[in-house]
This record gives sequence, C-alpha cells and structure tokens, in this order.
Amino acid sequence: MATPDFIRDIRAGAGHTLLLLPGVSATVFDDLGRVLLVKRADNGQWSVIGGIPEPGEEPAATAVREVYEETAVHCEAERVVLVQGLPKPVTYPNGDQCQYMDITFRCRATGGSARVNDDESQEVGWFALDALPGELNNFARFRIEQALTDGPAWFRSPPALFPLHAE
Repeated sequence: MATPDFIRDIRAGAGHTLLLLPGVSATVFDDLGRVLLVKRADNGQWSVIGGIPEPGEEPAATAVREVYEETAVHCEAERVVLVQGLPKPVTYPNGDQCQYMDITFRCRATGGSARVNDDESQEVGWFALDALPGELNNFARFRIEQALTDGPAWFRSPPALFPLHAE
C-alpha cells in the first residue's frame, strides 16, 4: 500500500519508531459469489483489498475508496465483519515500523470492471471460493471466512484483567 502524505509527515518527526495505525480491509463479492483479490506489488501475494483511512475519513468510505483505487470496481460496504489488532508489527524495507488495527468490511460489487488500477497491485481477479489462489495468507482467508458468516462481527475478547466485582 502506498504511504499517505499524512503518514510521511508523521515519519518526518518520528523517524522509524513504531506507529499504531488504523487499517481497513474489504472483502468484495460479486453476484456470482466470487471474491475480488489483488496480487500485491510489494510482496507478490494475493490479498483482499486494504488501506489506511485519510484523516477524517470514515472506515466504510475507506473500504469503498481503496477498492476503486486498486481495482476500478465500484462497491458498497454492507457491514463490519472483523475488528482485529494484528499481532506483530510490520517492518518495511526502509526501517519504518507499523502495527495495524484492522477493520474488515463485507462489500458488494456494484459496477466497474476488475483491473489493475494503480501501482500497488500486479494482478486483480475474481475468484470462486473453492478456487482461491495458493499465495493467499491465513489472515486473508480468515477475513473472507468471516465475511461469509451472518455475523456478528468477530473480535478477540480481552483477557479478564480486572475483576467485575471488587471483593
């Protein structure tokens, strides 16, 4: 994913220090039940579409924008399916460190033709659920699985750190 200008501004002062950042993912389905995936330019792996919200942008709007920017597909966000802090920080080749809090939306395609629409993807395609690419990591598969459920949104319950009743 391309680094937004506001993150570059933060990095100018923060250097490579670890940043906790919001992330938004979109699992987009067409009328045939296929899921839209991109083959990422940065690591060569297939993935659901995702990105970082711009300041003031609602997460659902981020999902819709990122899908169009990366694939030229118009979509509508239907519901939140997953909220998860990614367990490990990502260290980029330039030394920047980020840890993402991901909100995943189930989206419905409403128009456009799937194609590579920016420099973040090598390929774009619709995939039947029984023919997902082998280079799809477990986190992407989990987001697709959660998008296929009727809800509620999945999240990891926090450990019981504080007793509910003082003794």
